[in-house]
Amino acid sequence: MSWTQISFHTTRDIASPLSDALSNAGALSVTLQDAKDQPLLEPGVGETPIWDQVVITGLFESNINPHDTLSKIGKYLPDGTLPPYEISELEEKAWEREWMKEFHPMKFGRRTWICPSWLPVPDTSAVNILLDPGLAFGTGTHPTTALCLEWLDENIRGGETVIDFGCGSGILAIAAVKLGAAKVWAIDNDPQALTATGNNAQSNSVQSRIQCADDKQPLEIQADVVLANILANPLILLEKLFKKRLKQNAMAILSGILTEQRDAVIDAYSKDFKLVNSAAQEDWCRLDFSRL
Repeated sequence: MSWTQISFHTTRDIASPLSDALSNAGALSVTLQDAKDQPLLEPGVGETPIWDQVVITGLFESNINPHDTLSKIGKYLPDGTLPPYEISELEEKAWEREWMKEFHPMKFGRRTWICPSWLPVPDTSAVNILLDPGLAFGTGTHPTTALCLEWLDENIRGGETVIDFGCGSGILAIAAVKLGAAKVWAIDNDPQALTATGNNAQSNSVQSRIQCADDKQPLEIQADVVLANILANPLILLEKLFKKRLKQNAMAILSGILTEQRDAVIDAYSKDFKLVNSAAQEDWCRLDFSRL
């Protein structure tokens, strides 16, 4: 079985009417994709953000007449004008396995590998973390996660107490333990993330050294390292909490920061922390602070 796809390259202002037009013209599904690699960060309550440039694709049965379908779509648009489009055929595949081809083992630093569970590990003597893509954020493919993994690979010496704030999939917590940390507190406000972290910790046989906790749960601990791969505004708001939870001279490793937000985060931490290092990848940066 196959399907016909009609993909439109358009802008945010027409995304909603065009999506409705595709549905009204008989599309089995309508999907929206970023056309320009534009990040969408921290939407307000009740907001549904969308990219400035967007690709909107309607999926139709293969026996449609494309000309007639395009004519129908145009009739549902305010001015009847169709944006630039492409028509393609989508063949039947074993989609439940097709997506697995996109993932492969990835190396971070000198000794750390993130490996999908269905593939053999490249180096059995390395620090290998088994992690499959899931609903919770974090498989190592994003620059912000990669920057944190590289820091862990270079700096964990063994025996540390670590807080992974905004743990997502648990990738950083698991990496910290496998690299030698004695205990990691994995904290998130999303129950799904805490479940994913617990499951992934068990898959890597490190569940005894990772404690999952909701971000509202009070923690009376003093850590050697706080890892926070979230976003700039939450990081700024968390400065006092991180100061309270860190030992003197302990490290706050902050990621999820766009390069243009770097100075604002540094300013927020300048009173209680000293910036000792930074690293960047693509449009993102990591800031390494020592608690004063």
